[in-house]
Amino acid sequence: MSIAIIIEKCTGCTLCIKACPFDAIRMMDRLESRGLASDGQSQRKAVIDLNKCTLCGACIDACKFKAIILEKTPAVCAVPNIKDYKGIWVFVEQKNGKVQSISYELLGKAQELAKKLNCQVSGVLIGNNLGDQLDELIWHGADNIYLVEAPEIANFQDDPYTNILVELVKKYKPEILLCGASAIGRSLISRVAIKIKAGLTADCTGLDIDPDKKILLQTRPAFGGNIMATIISPNFRPQMSTVRHKVFQPMTPDKHRKGKIIRESFDSSLYVSRTKLLDIVEEVESLVNIAEADIIVSGGRGMGGKENFKILEELAHVLGSAVGSSRAAVDSGWMPYSHQVGQTGRTVAPKIYIACGISGQIQHLVGMQSSKIIIAINKDPEAPIFKVATYGIVGDVFQIVPALTKRFKEVLKK
Repeated sequence: MSIAIIIEKCTGCTLCIKACPFDAIRMMDRLESRGLASDGQSQRKAVIDLNKCTLCGACIDACKFKAIILEKTPAVCAVPNIKDYKGIWVFVEQKNGKVQSISYELLGKAQELAKKLNCQVSGVLIGNNLGDQLDELIWHGADNIYLVEAPEIANFQDDPYTNILVELVKKYKPEILLCGASAIGRSLISRVAIKIKAGLTADCTGLDIDPDKKILLQTRPAFGGNIMATIISPNFRPQMSTVRHKVFQPMTPDKHRKGKIIRESFDSSLYVSRTKLLDIVEEVESLVNIAEADIIVSGGRGMGGKENFKILEELAHVLGSAVGSSRAAVDSGWMPYSHQVGQTGRTVAPKIYIACGISGQIQHLVGMQSSKIIIAINKDPEAPIFKVATYGIVGDVFQIVPALTKRFKEVLKK
């Protein structure tokens, strides 16, 4: 876009100066604006400093004489030949040389989608000394693995990983690119989408293929989780999605599966990062990580305070489970963010989810409703959590949870 003053219409009223929030407009006569000496007789006109102007348009609305125009130049974006793109890719996330479980979940889902598109599934693995991880990836659904290894890229950093993935996409042209909606995935894949000018749908909870158009249907919560939106990217490739952890199940590993390893290497300039990785500090938890737990004991606003989460920790310790929380508990400072379950926290799918003092707002349900068994404890019989619960207990959480802890201790000792 460009902005200009129509000199013949400008009256020098200064309304535009008052309206400009960036101090980008001055009153000058026409000679001064061209760096010449003023004759002292010319009427002063508005002049825009383009180094300060952000093209916000505030001055246009303020001008009563229509003396300022903002011209929009249509953006030109080349549409790729989508017939050249084939196959489904999964970015394989690894930390400290260990492939993360979200990658296996995505490979399993990718195999389901691939059957509808009659194509292959490929994993993209970036790091160093990762040879011992390749068989597991193939057993879990990878038909091909694009492997890039170098000491400089042993650990994730935005710049080199983005550069590598962009080059691979340009070279091999996948039709679909999936990535976990983890801290790493969210940071990486948005950068890749911008560089290759592709669409990206974040935090998907459902993926499918349109049977007629053969395009990816990407479903995710929208408007605070009040609706589920299905998003498509029909004209650009690859179609890109980030997917929440525990939404899909990994396929049963098949040790008879065979796959192809495609090793790629790039110039070292591609591995340069603008940031420096100083250290990696693992979070130390006394209990099980909620992302991997089979049982989660979770608390909400009904717990009343930070000190009351101790009774949940005692129950979790007896069951060998993790402690989760609602956003309300995290916002109140009762639990750290890493324990938050819900739309703005973790998505979990344990075998048993015990919700204590959690009302069950949609934002929380989005993160745990895939649990196999949901046990709700709440004193309000009308609480929304009971609508999704497998079992519900109406009562005082401070009486029921200690009673459960005591009984489980007795039973599990036997």
